[in-house]
Amino acid sequence: MTTSTPADASTPSNNDNVRWFSELGLADLEQVGGKNSSLGEMVRSLSAAGVRVPDGFATTADAFRRFIAQTRLGDLINAKLKGLDTDDVEELARVGAEIRAAVVAQEFPADLEADIRAAYAQLAGDNPEASFAVRSSATAEDLPDASFAGQQETFLNIRGIEAVLTAVREVFASLYNDRAIAYRVHH
Repeated sequence: MTTSTPADASTPSNNDNVRWFSELGLADLEQVGGKNSSLGEMVRSLSAAGVRVPDGFATTADAFRRFIAQTRLGDLINAKLKGLDTDDVEELARVGAEIRAAVVAQEFPADLEADIRAAYAQLAGDNPEASFAVRSSATAEDLPDASFAGQQETFLNIRGIEAVLTAVREVFASLYNDRAIAYRVHH
């Protein structure tokens, strides 16, 4: 599973929070990022050819935006970044750490958490030992004048829904790591 900053019999969803790889393609890049849209292409194309590609789900860019807006994190982030001198490494580290801590500590809006929980339950099935990768899939990873690939965190071998929810928040928070903040300002 990957976040947008992630079961062969998945049920298509019609929601704005979570999308299954099996329903994604390259046309969904703006909503789920490059990794997720490519995984969707692989699941759809290679599965038909008999190649087993693990399914998964992605949280959408809209879900991330609502998370930031509805929880008022956007106001906090904008205030912290306003006037930040990214060349002042100590200040950049302090502000970045404060923003990341606020994002990780913030509970998800109820609908987003419910959708992640439902998708996780379907994906994990009855396997309590199932482990997953939770990673970013930025919608602006490879632009003509900048590449944001590798700027956000990836978490491997994540087990259990509570750990998945925390890892999703940590991936969201990694959008505000020091190098990502500085890179966005400079590009």
